[in-house]
Amino acid sequence: MVNETRVRPPVGLLTKILYGSGASANQIKQQGLSMLLLLFYNQVVGLDPRLVSSAIMIALVFDSVVDPLVGQISDNFRSRLGRRHPFMYTAAAPVSIAFFLIWNPPQGWSEGALFAYMLTCLLTIRLFDTFFELPSTSLAPELVSDYDGRTKLLALRQMFGILGTLTLQVSVYQIFMRQHPDGTGGVTDRAGYPGFALAAGLFIFTVILISTMGTHRQIPYLSKPPVRLKKPSVRDTLKEIIATVRNPSFGVVATAGMVLAIGTGITSSLNLYIGLFYWGWTQNQLTILAILLVTSGIFGAYMAPKVSRRLGKRVGGLTTGAISIVLMIAPIILDQLGFMPARGTDALFGILMGFALTTQAFTQATAIAIQAMIADVVEDAAVRTGRRSEGLLFSADNLFKKAVSGVGVMAAGQMLHFANFPENAKVVGVDPVVLTHLAWTYVGALICFNGGCLVTLSFYRIDRAKHEANVRTLEASGLAAREDPSLTAEREAPAPLMGINPAVRPEG
Repeated sequence: MVNETRVRPPVGLLTKILYGSGASANQIKQQGLSMLLLLFYNQVVGLDPRLVSSAIMIALVFDSVVDPLVGQISDNFRSRLGRRHPFMYTAAAPVSIAFFLIWNPPQGWSEGALFAYMLTCLLTIRLFDTFFELPSTSLAPELVSDYDGRTKLLALRQMFGILGTLTLQVSVYQIFMRQHPDGTGGVTDRAGYPGFALAAGLFIFTVILISTMGTHRQIPYLSKPPVRLKKPSVRDTLKEIIATVRNPSFGVVATAGMVLAIGTGITSSLNLYIGLFYWGWTQNQLTILAILLVTSGIFGAYMAPKVSRRLGKRVGGLTTGAISIVLMIAPIILDQLGFMPARGTDALFGILMGFALTTQAFTQATAIAIQAMIADVVEDAAVRTGRRSEGLLFSADNLFKKAVSGVGVMAAGQMLHFANFPENAKVVGVDPVVLTHLAWTYVGALICFNGGCLVTLSFYRIDRAKHEANVRTLEASGLAAREDPSLTAEREAPAPLMGINPAVRPEG
């Protein structure tokens, strides 16, 4: 039987801003852990770095199990608060408390006890971060179904994530762990971590609640899972998962994401080597560049919807991706051909800064286009399966990327070995021939993996017409709510923030 078409008012700008703000909490947490965890527990607490690395690897395996489970469960969860919001509200306190505790380990404990303490905090953070981030991301396709509007929403969310990264870097280096003129302070001084942990924990808690409450009034208009006559068996659940992820367009985007993840792992691992040893940058210059890259990323988030509206997501993503590759490899090629200033000079740094800023903008625009493509797969998969599976699709994409994330890092190590890069390069120096080998290997990896991502994306087939047809099909079947601009006034009417508006009757 065909369900009655549901109607909803447009999502206002305030709701979009509150929704997007949730990404800043995620970035504060993710960047804090990736930037400081190994350093803190090894250099400050005194834990063996192999134990810290082991904890991180265990957390990665834990994520690979938890992500798809939470995605599938939230897709099929029924409650008065809908499918996603119960998980999002639940996440706020545990993830914030665990983030505070991980930077305040007890003193005087043995290595084994400290390892257990750190691992417990880390797994708690990972679990409840998934409770918020995955359902929150999964809301995007339902909040905005418009082809171009969806890209704008995801770009806004990406922009808040970039601001979160900048906030973390500035607060760490200039406020909580600032290096004093007498040499005290800094990231190796334990005294700065309690204040940082408290401020970050409160920030994460507040932003998660604000972001979740900001979309609360949308609950009546969100989709509900299908009513099941019997509880599905494990076999039935696996069949549903396989049927969903077998979507051809999802296979294209997921494969492209995995290829790009390998390339990103290589570049992330080697960028510091290229900057310090090949180009001769100082650490102060690297800090300046990191801040400017955040600003450039915001411009990329602004640019992505405009490119998508003019060219479409596939062609737009291919265009910005190709430009970013050219901008990444051009400085090294020009230098090898003798067209760049001498390495280590201010003139070279100025030119490279210009390349880096434009590269980051186009790279960010490409990443947003890819995420918007995944969001469009939701409707295509729902038309094929009769179920909305946003959580499963986003979690599967994340799982595939995490599964290969270590491959890029491992490949970077092999590239350094192949180039005969010395272990104590700051002391013994690096042979120019070695640097040349490393630079060309770096260029080759970028062309291979980042270019391979674009070649894969060229097979993506959900364009504007296909997406709009999918949305109309789902609206007619009740799996999507049709947007009615005339209901804007009703949406703006006062409604209890933590409760469902009694004037709006949720779909049964």
